[in-house]
Amino acid sequence: MRFPRASGVLAHITSLPGPHGSGDLGAGAYHFVDWLAVAGQTLWQVLPLVGTGSGHSPYMSNSAFAGNVLMIDIDELQSHGWLSPKDADRPDFSNLQHIDFDRVIPYRMHRLERAAQFFFGASATDSARADYAGFCQQNAYWLDDYALFMTLAEWHKGQNWCDWPAPLASRDLDALAAFALTHENRISFWKFCQWCFFRQWQRLRAYANSKGIKIVGDLPIFVAHQSVEVWVRPDLFELDDQGQPSVVAGVPPDGFSPTGQLWGNPLFRWTSHASEGYRWWIARMQQIFTMVDIVRVDHFRGFDACWEVAVDEKTAINGRWVKAPGDALFSAITKALGPLPIIAEDLGVITPSVDQLRSEHGFPGMHILQFAWNETGASGSTHLPHNHRPDSVVYTGSHDNNTSSGWWQLAHESVKHHLRQYLASDGFDISWVMIRTACASVADMAIYPMQDVLRLGEQHRMNLPGSAEGNWVWRFDWSQVNSEHASQLRRLCEIYGRTAKPGAIPVTVR
Repeated sequence: MRFPRASGVLAHITSLPGPHGSGDLGAGAYHFVDWLAVAGQTLWQVLPLVGTGSGHSPYMSNSAFAGNVLMIDIDELQSHGWLSPKDADRPDFSNLQHIDFDRVIPYRMHRLERAAQFFFGASATDSARADYAGFCQQNAYWLDDYALFMTLAEWHKGQNWCDWPAPLASRDLDALAAFALTHENRISFWKFCQWCFFRQWQRLRAYANSKGIKIVGDLPIFVAHQSVEVWVRPDLFELDDQGQPSVVAGVPPDGFSPTGQLWGNPLFRWTSHASEGYRWWIARMQQIFTMVDIVRVDHFRGFDACWEVAVDEKTAINGRWVKAPGDALFSAITKALGPLPIIAEDLGVITPSVDQLRSEHGFPGMHILQFAWNETGASGSTHLPHNHRPDSVVYTGSHDNNTSSGWWQLAHESVKHHLRQYLASDGFDISWVMIRTACASVADMAIYPMQDVLRLGEQHRMNLPGSAEGNWVWRFDWSQVNSEHASQLRRLCEIYGRTAKPGAIPVTVR
C-alpha cells in the first residue's frame, strides 16, 4: 500500500513531559499533538502501547492486547472525583530527567488502586458504570483472561506462571473459578485499568486525527513467556512439557551487537497457528487497528524465518534460521481484514525471500540514514538516499539507534568523510543535516526521533540493543523545545513537498 508523502516524529508516550514522573495520556500528550500540528507534521509514531515486561521493555509484553496501565492520566481520574485531594499529592518529580521506574510505578499503581476503590464505591456515575460494563463485555475475549492472569501473577509475587500450583498453571477450570471468586475485587481492578487506558487513548487518538495527524503504532512480533497469551494458549508456542520455552528468539550478530541479541521470547509454533487459520494473529492485528492508523510490524524478517536459539545459550551467536509462514500468514490476515496500512521493519539480515514477502504484500520497508554511510564510501547501501524506494519510510535513526548527534560523535572518520562528500556538508548540526536529508528523500514517509529534533546526544538514546538495563527511560521537557524546532520542521515539509494534503490514509478492517 502506498502512502501519501508525509512527515512525522517518533516519540513514545512515556517520553512526553508531565507532572507524574513519566509521560502519559494527559495534557502533555495533547500539547504534543498541538506542537506536531504547528510543526506541519502529519505522523506521530509511538512504541508499542502494550504493558511492559522484563527491563520495562514494551517488546517483552505481558499481553498482546492490553494497554500499558502506567500511561493512564491520573489527573483525568481525579477530574471524575475518583481520587481525593490527598490522593492527588505526588512526590517531587520536577528534577526527573529520565524515568525512575522504581519510584514511578508504585506511585502510579497506588493512584490507580485508589481510583478503582472510588469508582466501585459511590463515586461513579450511572453512565460511567454503563460504559465500563460495555467495555468489559465487548472485550471479554481477551480482558477476562488478562485480568485473571495479572491477579494470579500478583498473588504469586511475580513467579513464572508455569511454577504456579499445577491446577492454576494448567488452567483447571474449577481451580480458576475458585481463585476468581476469592479475588473478584482485584480482577475488577485490572479491568478498570484497561477501561481507563482505552477510554483515554481513543480520546487522544481522535484529537490527533482531528488535527490531521495519524498515529503510527508498533506491533512487536513476540510476547513475553510471562504473558497471558502463553499461559492461555501454550500450544501456540514452542514450549516443553513443563511449560518452559524449548527455544527462544533473538537475532544473530549484527551492527548493533557482535554477539547478537538474545531476546528470550518464546517462538511461535507455526503449525498450530496454521491449523486454526492464524485466528490468533488475525485477532491481534484487528485489535491494534482499533487503536492506531498505521502499524509498523517489528522484526518483519521473523515472519520469513526466525533466529532460533537453544534456551541454555548465553548469547545469540549459536542459533539457526527456522522458516516461518510469512505469505500464508499475511494472506490470511488480508483475507479476513482487507488491505492494511502496514510498515515492514525490514532491518537486519535481509534475504531475497524477505524482500519478496514485503513486496508481494505491498508493505513499505524502512531506510535508516545512520546505516547509509560506510568506511569505504561505497554507493551500494540501500540506506543511501539515491537508493531509497518511494514505497518506504526513511528515518534518521530508530528507537534502537543512537541519537544522530551521539552517532556522529562515535563514527569513524572515514564514515564522516563519506557523509561530508555525499551531502556536501561539513557535518555541523548533524541532527538537522540528517533530518533535512530524510525529508528530501523520495521515500513516501520520513520520520525523525524527537531526540534528533532537539539535537540531543548519546545519553538521550531510548534503547541499546543487547543491554538489559537502563533502557526505555528517556523523556524530554518543554523547556528544551523552542519555536525554531517547529518552524524548521514546517519549512522543510514545505520545501520537500511533505505538507498535509486532504484525505485520510485508507484503512479497511472488516
